[in-house]
Amino acid sequence: MRVLAAMSGGVDSAVAAARAVDAGHEVVGVHLALSANPGTLRTGSRGCCSKEDAGDARRAADVLGIPFYVWDFADRFKEDVIDDFVAAYAAGETPNPCLRCNEKIKFSALADRAAALGFDAVVTGHYARLADGVLRRAVDADKDQSYVLAVLTAGQLARAMFPVGDTPKPRIRAEAAERGLAVANKPDSHDICFIPSGDTRAFLGAKIGVRPGALVDTDGTVLGDHDGVHGFTIGQRKGLGLTTPAADGKPRYVTGIDPDSGTVRVGSIDELAVDTITADRAIWTSGRTPDEPVECIVQVRAHGGTAPAIAEPDGAGLVVRLKEPLTGVAKGQAVVLYRPDADGDVVIGSGTISGTARAVPADA
Repeated sequence: MRVLAAMSGGVDSAVAAARAVDAGHEVVGVHLALSANPGTLRTGSRGCCSKEDAGDARRAADVLGIPFYVWDFADRFKEDVIDDFVAAYAAGETPNPCLRCNEKIKFSALADRAAALGFDAVVTGHYARLADGVLRRAVDADKDQSYVLAVLTAGQLARAMFPVGDTPKPRIRAEAAERGLAVANKPDSHDICFIPSGDTRAFLGAKIGVRPGALVDTDGTVLGDHDGVHGFTIGQRKGLGLTTPAADGKPRYVTGIDPDSGTVRVGSIDELAVDTITADRAIWTSGRTPDEPVECIVQVRAHGGTAPAIAEPDGAGLVVRLKEPLTGVAKGQAVVLYRPDADGDVVIGSGTISGTARAVPADA
């Protein structure tokens, strides 16, 4: 096959491209320029897609002996990922930009251009496994990225290849060193790539501005004020700016966000428990919407906890009824459904969380 290898400049995508070459494919490497000012996007292990990364990707392509290009996707990335991220936080949601980048950039804009140029598939260094259209968790559970890939449609998965998902990360680094790839020991990127400082609140504040509101407890008593709901997320404990402890001395958590009034509600950890999740933009990896409720295991955060549930299609969305309550479930995140077998590693589908309902104790 003729495949396009998306090369970020890191070790995973370099080895993925190398494995595609070993498999006998005709491979062309491409680095995505996602910033109009790429020189500012890496500080040590923070950020990605910098000039340094483009150079590392080019050198890896040279070692592999494959053609290499840099494609400018900065405008599309700003519109579909950065602007979406800012708008979601302004609306009191907690988005995951990696989900949107995979959905809108790597496996949509990039894949569409690749198809137009006659490529059969896009190869990336994501940690996940894919066979016959079935998306599965990676072998390395600590690096698994199936959660952020669960937004891909059946058509997008049909044009994707994840060559490193069957190998633990330490072995990938060792393989890179054996191949003479200079990125073998390059630090992994952390945090959000377009916020190299790691200060998400400051980044959002500069974009959204000051929008004062009140911090209130469960009874509506005002405990303090804040500069904007973008500084908070459901389940947050630190950085609340409260000077007085709760009456029972226990920690307070963000339990609700109202972007219209600017009110942020805080309460006990028990108030975070939910047993029903509603979601829109449902995606079923098989390409077919189920005719009846589906038994599944759900995950609501990247590398977060899981719980058994029953998911039911609801128009273009879905309703998930948890058999065990989950905490810290935030609007804007994805709820990802996995098959409830012994391994629990096959992705069934996903949706973008639009609402939750609290779990009510049996003796309430």
